[in-house]
Amino acid sequence: MMKVAVLIEDLFDERELIYPLYRLQELGFQVDVVGPEVKEYKGKSGLVLKATKDVRSALQEEYLVVWIPGGYAPDRLRRSKEIIQFVRKTAERGVVAAVCHAPWLLVSAGLAKGRRLTGFFSIHDDLRNAGAILVDASFVRDGNIVTGTGPEAMPGMFKLILEALREKGINI
Repeated sequence: MMKVAVLIEDLFDERELIYPLYRLQELGFQVDVVGPEVKEYKGKSGLVLKATKDVRSALQEEYLVVWIPGGYAPDRLRRSKEIIQFVRKTAERGVVAAVCHAPWLLVSAGLAKGRRLTGFFSIHDDLRNAGAILVDASFVRDGNIVTGTGPEAMPGMFKLILEALREKGINI
């Protein structure tokens, strides 16, 4: 089974979690909603979703893709050493996608330096300061890292995710 993870933490952007969750399922992936622990998390607009797997369990498995939604969740996610380890581990073999504020987690995971990235405008300084090459585009791919500026970038990000998977010999 082809497994992917969608990360969750309080104050996630609902649009940036729901669209990829169902899009990944539509593509035939088994999708785990991974949080620091299995519990309910509340989005920015009040939607409550429960993680289906905690990060410690997820670390024991292999994932093809990890999707990191934006909102304020990335700032909370990067406080977890296990989440950072999970993102790094997935980046070694799979694809990491980060939208809006989610590239903050790439910075904390040491995956930003020297990479072409984009993100929500308010984190551009953070990306530059972490050594990223900031790209003025809605979405961009650098190898197995895909980033986007916000919800409007997600359809383009998905095309880049599929491109990266095809290059790894995984045809969806």
